[in-house]
Amino acid sequence: MKIRIFAIEKSSDSITKELENYYKKLSSPFAKIELNSVSNKEILKAQQLGVKEAQNSYTKALKPHINGFSIALDPLGESVDSKGFAKLLLDSPIINFFIGGAYGFEDEFLNLNQKVISLSRLTYAHKIAKVVLLEQIYRGLSINGGHPYHK
Repeated sequence: MKIRIFAIEKSSDSITKELENYYKKLSSPFAKIELNSVSNKEILKAQQLGVKEAQNSYTKALKPHINGFSIALDPLGESVDSKGFAKLLLDSPIINFFIGGAYGFEDEFLNLNQKVISLSRLTYAHKIAKVVLLEQIYRGLSINGGHPYHK
C-alpha cells in the first residue's frame, strides 16, 4: 500500500519533521508513506489576492495528483472515529490525502475526492495537521493489521 500526503506548504520545520519521520517509520511495515509539500509562485501570489484566487491556485496545484483513492481534509468534512478512519485505508492500494492552504479548498477540488473528512472542527496549522494525520494513519494501519497500538 502507498499513502501519499500532499500539503500546501513551503516545508516542515525540524520539530515536526522529527515527528513525521517517527510516524512514517512506525507505519513502514504496513505502508509506504510519501510526504509532499506543494508550493509555487502562483500559490504565493494568489494568497495575496484573496480567498477565491488562493483556493483556485490550490486546485490547480493539487488536481494532477488525484489518482487512486483521494481524501481531502476539511474542517467541515465528515467526522470519523479511528475505526472509521481505518476502514478508509482498506479501499485502495494508493491513497492520497490533501491538506489545503490557509484558505482551505474550493468546492470544485473537494468534489474531485472520494471522501472529505475532518480531523477536528478546529483548524490546525499545516504542520500540526500533518502530524495528527500521520498518527491517525499509523493508528488505522495498526487497527487493520491487528497491532495493539490502538488499544
